[in-house]
Amino acid sequence: MRTAFLRLGAYIMGGCVMVFLPLAAGSADDDAAPIFGIRLPAGYRNWQLISVAHEAGKLNDIRAVLGNDIAVKAYREGTRPFPDGAIIARLAWEYVSSAENDAVFGQTQSFVPGSPTNVQFSVKDSKKFADTGGWGYGQFEGGKPNRSEELMITCAPCHARVSSDHDFVFTRYAP
Repeated sequence: MRTAFLRLGAYIMGGCVMVFLPLAAGSADDDAAPIFGIRLPAGYRNWQLISVAHEAGKLNDIRAVLGNDIAVKAYREGTRPFPDGAIIARLAWEYVSSAENDAVFGQTQSFVPGSPTNVQFSVKDSKKFADTGGWGYGQFEGGKPNRSEELMITCAPCHARVSSDHDFVFTRYAP
């Protein structure tokens, strides 16, 4: 009886291992961007607009900069540094001429978002990201994190070029 119980226990344990093996094989960080561990925040597409921008040059994209409630409140009140919990999202699309609008006006004059290129996040946590001015960064393409550590290590040094008076954030609030 004891042997049968031990054998049953081994089968159950083996079954549990088999059931949980795929979960263990897929890391909890599979959906997180490297270096900072940033994940796509739920509902970010419904956040409030902070500003828009056109990046010329090799990127040539159009961007919408959104913020969670904490970030938007800090922007509106001029609070710097941003409080912990502030998250700023930068959604980018190819910057393209609108053939439909251009046809109506008889000239190239309307530019619109084309294909999406990426979504970037800046997350404020002054303890967790103390070495990078309190900010952690992540980039996502097609809903998946960009896995390039080479890319991610460029975020903080680039933002460090912005005055600390602006808490290392490029975007200003567009009232």
